[in-house]
Amino acid sequence: MRVTSSGGFLLRRVFYTAPSRLIGHQLRVRLFDDRLDLFLGATFLLTLSRGRAARGGSHSHVVNYRHVIHSLRKKPMALMGLVYRDQLFPRQAFRTMFAVLLETVGEREACRITVDLLALAHDRGCEAELAAQLEEDLRQQRLPDIAALDLLFAPSPDNVPAVAVHLPELSSYNQLLNNTLVTEEAAA
Repeated sequence: MRVTSSGGFLLRRVFYTAPSRLIGHQLRVRLFDDRLDLFLGATFLLTLSRGRAARGGSHSHVVNYRHVIHSLRKKPMALMGLVYRDQLFPRQAFRTMFAVLLETVGEREACRITVDLLALAHDRGCEAELAAQLEEDLRQQRLPDIAALDLLFAPSPDNVPAVAVHLPELSSYNQLLNNTLVTEEAAA
């Protein structure tokens, strides 16, 4: 299967998303009852859960928000027109919050906030914790505060390693260059 410019491929009337780095590549797909194994040449890439098309002839979608979040960051309003928008949300809390945002702040702001939430879940690996926080916000009838959530899910300063960079003296480079020139002259 070839990954299209939309970041996915169609197999047996089911659209599957793939990581954007695979756009334009020809993938080999091993089809199983419950999953698809994707290969680039002989190299195993990833496993996707298998989807089934509806009997009525309509297409189905197997979507992973991690595969399309980079594109959505550039154009958040694209979220409104996505055919597979309902399958994009990783948990019900995200879907419900998007609906509440549409009602309260309008399409443009709802799309921007929702894409920011999905990007935060992707970047920080906090999908479950963020969904729990969104459920709490829904119970309290609050809109999400992206800046506060960003701080809440930021890495702990204790977990960030201290990096000390020691720059060599510039004279050592001169010495290295002089040694190279002497070696080249001796070889000639």
